Amino acid sequence: MPERLDGLPKESTTPRAKRWRGRETSHRRGWEVAGEYVDTGWSGAKASRPQLDRLMRDASQRKFDCVLVWKIDRLGRSVLHFNQQLAALSSYGVRFISTSQSLDTDQSNPTSRLLLQILASVAEFEREMIRERTLAGLRLAKANGKHVGRPRRVFRRDDVVELREAGHSWRSIAAKLGIPVMTALDAYRSYCTETVASNGTAQRGKTRRKPGGE
Repeated sequence: MPERLDGLPKESTTPRAKRWRGRETSHRRGWEVAGEYVDTGWSGAKASRPQLDRLMRDASQRKFDCVLVWKIDRLGRSVLHFNQQLAALSSYGVRFISTSQSLDTDQSNPTSRLLLQILASVAEFEREMIRERTLAGLRLAKANGKHVGRPRRVFRRDDVVELREAGHSWRSIAAKLGIPVMTALDAYRSYCTETVASNGTAQRGKTRRKPGGE
């Protein structure tokens, strides 16, 4: 009976090439590909990912005999997490293979397991270095006066005031101006506060609606 194989390819870089190599490996060895688990848009640093979680559940039910990945950092976010995942697969009787690193847990080989631990440590270190460089770049940009984060919403506060006083709800105002409801509400409240501070009363037109409510 051919060995049933499941793959967890890395999606962030040339995913098709990696999946193709996984299929090529399985076909070359005469294995049946039971399925693929691809966490599109999810960082390998996340401990919990939808497809990774499903893979581990399926492994516990022995829906396949082997897990094939491109690199070991797709299985665990840290050395501890990787060891836990690897131990779980081992307890289920499921084999683990990393194709790009020529690592295989099929044979009880202390050298292979040592290499797995070393590579898991290196992968964790690389993630921490990338994270630190990213944070350093953001801090530098902020110190230089550059905007960091989501793009600022550009709109006229007067438009919010006019629409609100015309009787529009906050949801309607937000939809018309393409801004979040809370942004529209905050703009209106700031206008009311400035008007009160300058005139001693919030007067504009004949009527004044309260900042809150629909």
